[in-house]
Amino acid sequence: MVTAMNPLDDITVIALEQAVAAPFASRQLADLGARVIKIERPGVGDFARGYDRTVKGLSSHFVWLNRSKESLTLDLKHPAGKRVLAQLLEGADVFIQNLAPGAVERLGFGAEALRARYPRLIVCNISGYGAEGPYRDKKAYDALIQAETGVLAITGTPETPSKTGLPVADIAAGMYAYSGILTGLIARGRTGEGTALEVSLFDALAEWMGYPAYYTRGGTAPPRTGSSHAVIAPYGLFPVGDGTTVMLSIQNEREWARFCEIVLARPALAADPRFADNSQRTAHRDALQAVIEEVFGALTLPTVVARLEQARIAYAQARTMEEFLAHPQLAARGRWREVSSPAGSLPALLPPVIMEGAEPVMEPIPGVGEHREAILQALGYSAEEIGEMAANGVI
Repeated sequence: MVTAMNPLDDITVIALEQAVAAPFASRQLADLGARVIKIERPGVGDFARGYDRTVKGLSSHFVWLNRSKESLTLDLKHPAGKRVLAQLLEGADVFIQNLAPGAVERLGFGAEALRARYPRLIVCNISGYGAEGPYRDKKAYDALIQAETGVLAITGTPETPSKTGLPVADIAAGMYAYSGILTGLIARGRTGEGTALEVSLFDALAEWMGYPAYYTRGGTAPPRTGSSHAVIAPYGLFPVGDGTTVMLSIQNEREWARFCEIVLARPALAADPRFADNSQRTAHRDALQAVIEEVFGALTLPTVVARLEQARIAYAQARTMEEFLAHPQLAARGRWREVSSPAGSLPALLPPVIMEGAEPVMEPIPGVGEHREAILQALGYSAEEIGEMAANGVI
């Protein structure tokens, strides 16, 4: 068990959550020491548990998002289930939910009702498109939000629009919910009053589309350029003669001159009219790509890397997922830990924020309803009452 003091050790979060966005937000709170009680469907739990079975029989999404939480199953359409949730909220600091639009209101746990009953509670609602507007009731999975916000229009190759390989809409919404909850807790510390927050996947990803939105207002939308950049060259993936690949990003004319002289060993190329400045290099991207590939094709990765280091050019090795997992930077900084789960011990990365004096909480990933007896007993329910609720499908 963690013994060091953590920033949120005295905070209790009730998370009526599923899929990615809300679980991602609540896991960040758990990492900082908050007690997170995850409310799941009796029997099956969060449907993200069934996305795949690739992690020793567990879902990769669920393993990623749900460590350090307690699982309580509740049928919230049953009066007894509603009563339990109301009791939990009496002692809670945060309530976060991402059910379908209008669902918590129909259950009697909408933000207005909760704020009236629990004035110190931070209520965070996560939705697809927000609480108002013509899209309010539309289903909103991550890829759909990427399509609606134009991510697909600027991602992929000229021939093929592509979604990102990560659920960026869910992650964006989860991180804004996380930061919003922390802000709400800070404000409550000054005023004594809780608040209600609303975060939508659409609004979160719309914010992330700021650069292409302003670019488009200039007259044209950014083109899809694969791993390249719409307005910078050379920028992107370049194959090397030994079968590896490097990622380059030349940011200014000084770097371009050094790149030509030291890396390509063709100093005269810096003065070639086709490549005289970034605008010209971008306009002649294909010709530039061919020159670089010709040089790199006769070299090995260690040689290319040595030249790039000498020239002080930003670069990266394009790694496979297996190579990422074994990344020397992660190993050197001790970024991997082990967490328990119903399937045994699993590797997990430490949270990105390193805070002095705090040790990230890396507690087990819960089984469905694993903590229901302990949670209900703490609320005053007897073993007989808990058994009756189980028999009636309440838990």
